[in-house]
Amino acid sequence: MTFFLNTPLFGILISLISFEIGIFLSRRFKLALFNPLLIANILLIGFLLLTGISLDTYNLGGDYISFFLSPATVVLAVPLYKQLPNLRQNIVPILAGITVGCLVSILCVVLFASLANLSEPLWISLVPKSITTPMGVELSKEIGGIPAITVIAIVVTGITGAIVAPFVCRIFRIHDEIAQGIAIGTASHAVGTTRAMEMGEMQGAMSSLAIGITGIITAIIAPWIVHFQL
Repeated sequence: MTFFLNTPLFGILISLISFEIGIFLSRRFKLALFNPLLIANILLIGFLLLTGISLDTYNLGGDYISFFLSPATVVLAVPLYKQLPNLRQNIVPILAGITVGCLVSILCVVLFASLANLSEPLWISLVPKSITTPMGVELSKEIGGIPAITVIAIVVTGITGAIVAPFVCRIFRIHDEIAQGIAIGTASHAVGTTRAMEMGEMQGAMSSLAIGITGIITAIIAPWIVHFQL
C-alpha cells in the first residue's frame, strides 16, 4: 500500500474517481450546487484529511494533471473558430461587452481588496478569477500571484456564476441569447458555460466564445492594472 501511495498513479486515480462521483451526482440530482468540479474538490480534501495523506504525496500524481492544464488552453481555439461567423456579425458589441466585463471584474477585485486590506500577493491572486484555470494559473504566476489561491478563486467564481446566471438574466430581463452567453462566459468561464449550454445552444456557443476572448483580454490588461496599483 505504501508503495502505491508513493507513485503518481495514486493522485491521478483518486482525482479521476472523485470527478466521476461528481459527474454521477450532478446527473442524478441535476442541481447547480452539485457541480462535478466542486464535488471532486470536496471529496479530495476530505479524503486527504481523513486519511492523513500529505498533499506532497497526492501531488506526485496531481502534478501530472496540473501539467496538462497549460496545453489544454489550446482547445479554446476550437469554439473561437466555430463561432467566427457570429463573431464577425456582432464583433463590436461582443468585444465591447467582454472588455467592459473584464475591466469590471478586475476593478472589483482591486476595490474590495482595498476595503478588506488584503495583502498584495492575495489580491493579485484573485485578479484572474474570471478566466479559465489554465490561463488563470499562468497569468497569476506572471503578475506575482499565488496559483493555488487563483485556482480556488476560479472554481468559486465559476460555480457561483453557474448557480446565479439564470436568476440574474431574469431579474435584469436579459432575453437576448447572445447577450446571455457572452455575459456568462465572461463572468464565470468554463464552469458557467456548462450552465449556459443547459439554457440553450446559442447561449452555450456564445459563452464558449467568450471564454477564449476573455482570457486574451484579461491577460493583456491585468498586468497593466496590477502594475498601476503597485
